Amino acid sequence: MISISLPRLTSRINTLARFGGLPGGGVTRMCWSPPHEEARAWLLGEMRAAGLETWVDPAGNTFGATGIRALLPETPAIVTGSHIDTVPEGGILDGALGVLAGLECIQTITETRTRHARPLVVAAWSDEEGRYGSLFGSRAFCGMLEDARIDEMAAVDGVRLVDAMARAGFDAHRAPEARVPARAVDAYVELHIEQGARLEEAGIPIGIVETIVGVRRSRVVFKGQADHAGTTPMDRRRDAFLASADYALHVREHVVARGSKASVTNFGVVHVHPGASNIVPGRAELVHEMRDPDVAVLERLAAETASLAREVAGRHQVGVDIQPMSATIPAPCSPRIQAVIEKVCATLGLATRRLYSAAGHDAQNLARITDSGMIFIPSLGGRSHRVDEMSDWPAIERGANALLHTLLALAVD
Repeated sequence: MISISLPRLTSRINTLARFGGLPGGGVTRMCWSPPHEEARAWLLGEMRAAGLETWVDPAGNTFGATGIRALLPETPAIVTGSHIDTVPEGGILDGALGVLAGLECIQTITETRTRHARPLVVAAWSDEEGRYGSLFGSRAFCGMLEDARIDEMAAVDGVRLVDAMARAGFDAHRAPEARVPARAVDAYVELHIEQGARLEEAGIPIGIVETIVGVRRSRVVFKGQADHAGTTPMDRRRDAFLASADYALHVREHVVARGSKASVTNFGVVHVHPGASNIVPGRAELVHEMRDPDVAVLERLAAETASLAREVAGRHQVGVDIQPMSATIPAPCSPRIQAVIEKVCATLGLATRRLYSAAGHDAQNLARITDSGMIFIPSLGGRSHRVDEMSDWPAIERGANALLHTLLALAVD
């Protein structure tokens, strides 16, 4: 039975981590940034050195393939992959593992001349982390990118997508051209760290994803009145930040009490204007995120928290503006893919557990156009989206071999 080369995979993981690497560990490698584009060039070189055909589509998605030079309906392919962009001060495995393990699997199959009836493709999807647009590259690939919104898409710091892509040599308005032809992808499988503690705490080496959560992001802007912080009496202030803080606390309580057991909420971005210690804030802007594997729960919570924002604004005598930023719907993974992963893991002697993904992934977009599934491996301490994110190397080897034989099983089916 063939297996991947862990030393080669380890070397590639550590090399990729140098692009945007931070002095204290971890990585900041935003999509379209110079470190990201340097990493893309390196990845293309590794794909070519492995004997793969390569191409980059108008949305910036990067592909390496065996047996084909493009994705076409007459040669439906088995696709694997993930992303190489990171969050600020992120870890070295989120996204990177799925891309590099996918490359390693295809290279192993090619080198061993293992028979496979369908072409194999590894993809690195652009801007999965959503700096400019949530799951941007896979959305374009799956025909879900709205042309009309491209000019509006921007990072929380105001940098526009069209400008970021232009600096990297891409035309954002051509991104919808990345849409793949119907029936060109026979199946998609993504290997990923769990980014939580369920597998590690249960002592289970492989997670088989049944559903991927949906995510709602909105910009909530409270508009009060800027005043002198020393001379304005407390009872006469229209403090936008105080209203935003009150809202954040009440939203947390509401989601815990009224959401499902899987519901989560977060406020990861806060901007206060004018932003001086001696001025009562006249404007406060929050980026609010909620996640749940049930779309009905998400939609109900979105309506309820919008109502809550208006109630809070009324109490504090400020205005409020709620601006939807992005929305992904929960995606069930393919029963066919789940069954193949389970069978492969049984053959490899690996215990499995079925579970939902609490994080969003490109696999949820691929589920709109083909059979899509995910393999999870344990995250040490459940840590992710931080510089000390890691899985142990034996876990990485087990996951990569599970991916290898899943791809083979699908490719000969």
